Amino acid sequence: MKLFDVYPLFDVNIVKGKGCKVWDDKGNEYLDLYGGHAVISIGHCHPHYIDKVSSQLNNLGFYSNSVINGLQQELAVRLGRISGCDDYQLFLINSGAEANENALKLASFTNGRTRVLSAEKAFHGRTSLAVEATANPNIIAPINANGHVTYLPLNDLEAWRKELAKGDVCACIIECIQGVGGIRMVTEEFATGLAQACKDYGTVLICDEIQCGYGRSGKFFAHQWLGIRPDIITVAKGIANGFPMGAVLISPDFAPKYGQLGTTFGGNHLACAAALAVIDVMENENLVENARQTGTYLMERLKELQQTGHHITDIRGRGLMIGIELDIPHKPIRERLVYNQRMFTGCSGTNLLRLLPPLCFTREMADEFIVKLSQELKH
Repeated sequence: MKLFDVYPLFDVNIVKGKGCKVWDDKGNEYLDLYGGHAVISIGHCHPHYIDKVSSQLNNLGFYSNSVINGLQQELAVRLGRISGCDDYQLFLINSGAEANENALKLASFTNGRTRVLSAEKAFHGRTSLAVEATANPNIIAPINANGHVTYLPLNDLEAWRKELAKGDVCACIIECIQGVGGIRMVTEEFATGLAQACKDYGTVLICDEIQCGYGRSGKFFAHQWLGIRPDIITVAKGIANGFPMGAVLISPDFAPKYGQLGTTFGGNHLACAAALAVIDVMENENLVENARQTGTYLMERLKELQQTGHHITDIRGRGLMIGIELDIPHKPIRERLVYNQRMFTGCSGTNLLRLLPPLCFTREMADEFIVKLSQELKH
């Protein structure tokens, strides 16, 4: 058997990680500004994380959701406290796409509607309704194209209000900072106006915080920069630092019913131990504030580099979620950063480098990146 070939790969085999560094099987060291696609929140192989996950595995890795799991209850309390969402309810699953599926399902259970509003360039996952809410026809199979979703321009409040006024919209789902869409920022005016319009028309507002949440923006959730309170918040990626996990944070306005949602693996003991370890490290090492301060510094350095005139046309983002728009394709730049400079970055579209490093990223690392990016942009 061979692998189903759907991923374009760098010719690099990463076998080890520590903090913001990774190593390949030849012993080469790389600076990781990609974080496994924003998954590595507290750094690779953090000793506290290893200890907590190992200890839990020595006790119990898994049992079903038919019994009390005290780790789930502890995680709900801790996550509520660190995020400022104490009064929300927590449903645990395995991935970001699954989080969005359950969020949209819950919205439809609540108001009985079937239409969803999503933003142009949005990415919400690759499963049934999540992929339909993703504005990329190349990944929507015919079986998923069921006409539930209307795509609208981000930040065009009047366009969203016009659709909401039809009275048939189940949910609006937005990323407050679009990731795959190119680090596109939701404005405060749009966010507050949309939240009010959703209330006016009985529509559920879902904030997809899978990539932009969990401290990455310099606040725990990106929507907290915008002064809104979503009905439902979805998270994954950084929640367990690489252990497969996702979650739905559900406002107290929703009443749960037995059997309404369910999962086999979601919220298992090992996943909860990993997620609790992440919160420990985020609190003890002040990583959300570090993301804000280091991200601000890195964006300032990038804007200085932009003034040199070498291919950078725009810098945007918040915290450690940064987009570098170029007037040339990103592909050769990314390849040279990997093979010449030993640095991993992300990308979006044709011309955008995307930076998603672990939240323990430092100013010294930012300076190192600026030097090496500058070298490659001069080619």
